Amino acid sequence: MKLQQLIFTGVLCLSSTLATATDLLEAVKANGVLKVGMEGTYPPFGYRNDKGELTGYDVDVATALAAKMGLKVEFVTGDFSGLIGGLQAGKFDVIANQIEISPKRKESLAFTQPYAYSALQLIQRKSDKNNYKSLADMNGKSLAVTLGSNYVEYAKTFPGVVVKTYPGTAEYMRDLMQERVDAAINDRLILPYLIKTSNLPLRPGALLSGHELEIGIPFKKGNPQFEVAINSAMNSLRKDGTLKKISLKWFNSDVTQPLK
Repeated sequence: MKLQQLIFTGVLCLSSTLATATDLLEAVKANGVLKVGMEGTYPPFGYRNDKGELTGYDVDVATALAAKMGLKVEFVTGDFSGLIGGLQAGKFDVIANQIEISPKRKESLAFTQPYAYSALQLIQRKSDKNNYKSLADMNGKSLAVTLGSNYVEYAKTFPGVVVKTYPGTAEYMRDLMQERVDAAINDRLILPYLIKTSNLPLRPGALLSGHELEIGIPFKKGNPQFEVAINSAMNSLRKDGTLKKISLKWFNSDVTQPLK
């Protein structure tokens, strides 16, 4: 009798587990909403305009992607360092924040196909007469990077560089301008926009060769139906020219194609 009870209990537990293991696609379709995590302080990708509205390249891509999937979009903002943790905790469904598709991240996250291609670039003050060609030239110098980004591990491969981490772009830009740090690294697409629109006393430094970036939208593993649906939507946006149109709006070039 005890054995039969144990078997029966085990079957009930298994059934309960299967019932709750809903693919993310079912959940978002039921809610009619795609929740998107992002910093919201990272122009030109995701930031608030003068009216307090979220705007930017990633905002436009995520909004178009949700619409293509038949969903409304809802943005949830927070520090970059907490975005992946928030995704794993179920605070939102995906992240749209220039997340690099890397082997390490793919161990714990699923990704869409790339929707942007970029590279790492040094950022320096206009007044700085140093012209670093690579991080190897920054021996003894301090370098600002965003906490939780792949840039941290990359920077630490240069033992002479003093790596300083920050919760977001705004914080390290401030310290760079105030000469509290010697340089920073970030996506090559961010600096021209900031210089053009904000008149910051900064300049583009060297492109860091050998570290080209493929940018995708991550979501939790174990959601095969959602993966098919979101990639199908991304393919549609690429084929109908929507991705290219959004790219031209923000960068005057098509960043949705691999670097040549």
